[in-house]
Amino acid sequence: MKIHQLSVFLENKPGQLVGPCRKLAEAGISITTLSLADTEQFGILRLIVKDWEKAKQVLKDAGFVVNVTEMVAIEVPDRPGGLAEVLDIAEQGGINIEYMYAFTDKLGDKGVLVFRFDDPDKAIHVLGAANFNIIERVDLFNRLGIIS
Repeated sequence: MKIHQLSVFLENKPGQLVGPCRKLAEAGISITTLSLADTEQFGILRLIVKDWEKAKQVLKDAGFVVNVTEMVAIEVPDRPGGLAEVLDIAEQGGINIEYMYAFTDKLGDKGVLVFRFDDPDKAIHVLGAANFNIIERVDLFNRLGIIS
């Protein structure tokens, strides 16, 4: 039920972001969703792609520092208060959210958020018990219509 995210570490200066994006494009790898965070010295490009193992190798071969993180994708009601419901359950369950971001595509009337929890297995258990749909990797890409 976990999704693999690639974190690519980049210097925080002009022109650094295009490198990994270009390498993935040349390898025929499409970015499904991403997040970019920065500090004064470096940035972290967080990516979810269908073939994460190939993408990791492509980026490493190109000289990028890449880490793999387990993420949890959850369907969230796309209405006012939908996210607050998930956050309430996480808080009640003692689950720490390290960061999160959203997919741009929706699944029907639901938004899809990707969470980095301090304990992904506990989060899956607690949120699943509260009837939130935890999206499996294969199901996510199939439902988003991502074939390559």
